[in-house]
Amino acid sequence: MKAFLSFLMNNTNKTDLGLLVVRLGIGLSMALFHGWGKISSPERWAGYGANMKMFGLDFFPEFWGFMAGFAEFGCSILIILGLFHRPATAMLAFTMLVASIYHLSLPEDNPNSGFSGASHALEMMTVYVALFLSGPGKFSLMPGKKEE
Repeated sequence: MKAFLSFLMNNTNKTDLGLLVVRLGIGLSMALFHGWGKISSPERWAGYGANMKMFGLDFFPEFWGFMAGFAEFGCSILIILGLFHRPATAMLAFTMLVASIYHLSLPEDNPNSGFSGASHALEMMTVYVALFLSGPGKFSLMPGKKEE
């Protein structure tokens, strides 16, 4: 316990450890509670992909639905590992932007409409933009020189 308290009180930079904790927590949460259900249900991909009509992309909704599932599951796994961190966080931020716009465009009488319905996606988009800007930290599997 004394070693743990000493670690907490030490003024050394713990940013990389903090980034690892965020990557693990957010990555596991998104992959397990959101992405797995999408990626493992191909019969629902067209429904998810139909949201791209808001952007004028009304062709091949199955592809867009698969991409939402891939972003939420596959890119979350990449974030956990620290591999292809910036492309993965960019895909997830875009997916959360689409989800936010979807919730904001729902009719007012829908319980998932408005900012209360979009709040989770907006919060996650903020986290993914912050992770994009910060990078994965030194505790990642990304090859190359680690940040110091």
